[in-house]
Amino acid sequence: MAVKIRLKRMGAKKSPFYRIVVADSRSPRDGRYIEVVGTYNPVTQPAAVSINEELALKWLQDGAKPSDTVRNLFSNQGIMEKFHNVKNSK
Repeated sequence: MAVKIRLKRMGAKKSPFYRIVVADSRSPRDGRYIEVVGTYNPVTQPAAVSINEELALKWLQDGAKPSDTVRNLFSNQGIMEKFHNVKNSK
């Protein structure tokens, strides 16, 4: 099973709000997911991002692949750097 960390679109029309979820890559974008890792609201100024760092690192270490947007969000929060440090210290 290929596991991805990606965005699930929520909110009203023209007012998107996203949940950062861990999901099977074969499931639909807004469909079934395994676990919620955080939220992302691009409408607010500045964009509001809240991520559970421990959960994100756990899923990355278990082999989940982040989407491009989620990778950028994780990089801005410093999670990708921590993941690479943990991965390379073994």
